[in-house]
Amino acid sequence: MPTLARASLDLSITLDRKHKESLHTQLVQQLRQSITNGLLPAGVQLPSTRAFAADLGLSRNVVIAAYDELFAEGYLEGRHGSGTYVRQDLPLHTRLSRPSPPPCPRWVRPPTLPEISAPSPDPHAIEFRLGTPTITPLSTRIWHEVWRKAIEHLPPNMCGSPKGDPRLRAALADYLGRARGIACQAEDLIVTSGATQALDLLARAILGPSDLVGFEEPGYPVARHILAASGAQILPLPVDDDGMCVDQLSQSPLAPVLVHVTPSHQYPLTTRLSVTRRLALLDWAQTNDSLIIEDDYDSEFRFHAPPLPALASLDTTGHVAYIGTFSKVLTPALRIGYLLVPSPLREPVERLKRFSDYHTSWPTQQALAILLSEGHLDRHIRRMRHHYAHKRQLLKEVLAPIAHLAQLRGLDAGLHAYLELRADLDAHRVAQDAKARGILVSTIDTCYAGTPDRNGLLLGYGGLSAKDVVRGGQVLREVIEHLAGETRSNLG
Repeated sequence: MPTLARASLDLSITLDRKHKESLHTQLVQQLRQSITNGLLPAGVQLPSTRAFAADLGLSRNVVIAAYDELFAEGYLEGRHGSGTYVRQDLPLHTRLSRPSPPPCPRWVRPPTLPEISAPSPDPHAIEFRLGTPTITPLSTRIWHEVWRKAIEHLPPNMCGSPKGDPRLRAALADYLGRARGIACQAEDLIVTSGATQALDLLARAILGPSDLVGFEEPGYPVARHILAASGAQILPLPVDDDGMCVDQLSQSPLAPVLVHVTPSHQYPLTTRLSVTRRLALLDWAQTNDSLIIEDDYDSEFRFHAPPLPALASLDTTGHVAYIGTFSKVLTPALRIGYLLVPSPLREPVERLKRFSDYHTSWPTQQALAILLSEGHLDRHIRRMRHHYAHKRQLLKEVLAPIAHLAQLRGLDAGLHAYLELRADLDAHRVAQDAKARGILVSTIDTCYAGTPDRNGLLLGYGGLSAKDVVRGGQVLREVIEHLAGETRSNLG
């Protein structure tokens, strides 16, 4: 049963000694109101009269009189040897809600950013949710050991640097050097609250109204909306099997001020930007004095193909801003990302970070620094490559019998696959029929700014168990086969 100790009775009780009502009456009225509106719920223990009187600066007799009146009215009950409680059998009350302003106050503007879908509340549904990793293969023993080390000392008594903890930035610089071939120092990096904040900081530091931004089509919707929210005009750039079509970029004075690209594992088509196009993009950026934002998500998970060099590792003129995140290699719950920016952007981005949230969580930064510096993260990533490759292989095998109807496309990498449907099969119909059977999938048209030129589904398998990957794939196969049969019958 909940109790309320003396120090935790944090009610807003205001007593006016000059008021016409007595102190006893004022106290009774305010306690009664707190009970009836749910601030003091049924079963909660009240402080002793002596402790309560001391807290309020009153005579104990005033509190005793108030309690007695509430006893008589049926709001309180005493328990022998235990104390005074709000009666357990009182009707349940919800706390009072905040007042509502007029329906359309002039200081509220319609939201410009779309709502991001939440995970399905149905615990029995199999959701091929994009961007969701698996954390269970990480050793709980190591996880506990890392956090014990992270909290060995009390946290600082002041905010840290907006750039991030020096220990974590040094470990990140070493990691990027060995994992992605990027030569950088700790001072080149800014720790952010995830990749989303990193992109938002860059957009606010660079973009002005009507600035032109090159963006993959189809591309990552959240990133597109962040850039557009800064007032930028989005220039859609088509994507094929070699990644973004760099030759579609215009030259000065009409060149975009920046280009956002996902070269390691294009979102959502899962292709990768070829070396030829990487070099062409870097040359274009230098010629037109434009910035490339390289979102290197999922680069850690390559299954059957060697890694291509990061754009930031090939950049010799300082025209690449590199975004990385722990959301895929560990979990989005940590909210830790990082940003490598050209030197002219460091001070503006750092200043924006200071006014945004000042700095990212100190304990989480300490734990990640330990994971990196002691090699735990590298070992975890190596394990997860095999783990995710196994899931992807299961998905490919279960969908193989309908390859004439639907094909998994793109590079064998990352945490999701693109299932391209035959042109006469409606992706929305497949998603709808699958949902009716407890399987949730996304359609690719949600990643387009304009008219889609592809027809298919996006299958995020990273967060699913192997059993659910197989079961979900089987249901999708059945749904697609059934729809194909209907299509043949209608044509016949």
